[in-house]
Amino acid sequence: MNSIDLFQNPLRRWGSNKDGKSRPTVLVKELRERDRRRMLKHFLGLENNDRLLRFGTVLPDEQVENYVNRIDFGRDMVFGVYNRVFKLVAVGHLAFAPRDDSKSAVTEKDRIAEFGVSVSKSARGMGVGSRLFERAAIHCRNNDVDTLYMHCLSSNKTMMHIAKKAGMEIHRDYGEADAYLKLLPANPASMLQEALGEQFATLDYTLKANKRIATKWLDRLTGRK
Repeated sequence: MNSIDLFQNPLRRWGSNKDGKSRPTVLVKELRERDRRRMLKHFLGLENNDRLLRFGTVLPDEQVENYVNRIDFGRDMVFGVYNRVFKLVAVGHLAFAPRDDSKSAVTEKDRIAEFGVSVSKSARGMGVGSRLFERAAIHCRNNDVDTLYMHCLSSNKTMMHIAKKAGMEIHRDYGEADAYLKLLPANPASMLQEALGEQFATLDYTLKANKRIATKWLDRLTGRK
């Protein structure tokens, strides 16, 4: 199984578009209880095919709402990306679970982490999914979890691309795929990367939230709806 060292500048840009222009910086923010409403709006905005790829089945709205309401922020980690108008356009859910017999061959640690991600259409093609994956992986490293796991449909090209790009070991069976990534132990560089990444994302989040509040206040003041 491969290992990966994800030490990178948290403000690095993701290559260039076809016209040669740089893609915008992708800042990944840890989500909390206050973001649950926006998370629900993000998931409900996914089309049926996107829900199929994210959840393995086309969940109706009621079950999507149940999923969001059951997320335990005290146990799991949830990461998100907000666009310039303070809309949540991507969510990565890093769920932790005790190692069971089926995972004993891939890790000796007490816990294993499973990652799932969804990206709105408006934010695709900018490396957002990969940035969320990197954020999840670095968090695992810094919290003594050495194996990151993904389960998805084999037809999920986005997840397969992320897995291959990260060098994950992929097993396919009956239209589904399991991917494992062995992570290196934490070091000062990985700890610094996570801390800086969260600080920059928090600053960006605060600026966008304040701008959103100011815009709403100005609209009410001027009578605009």
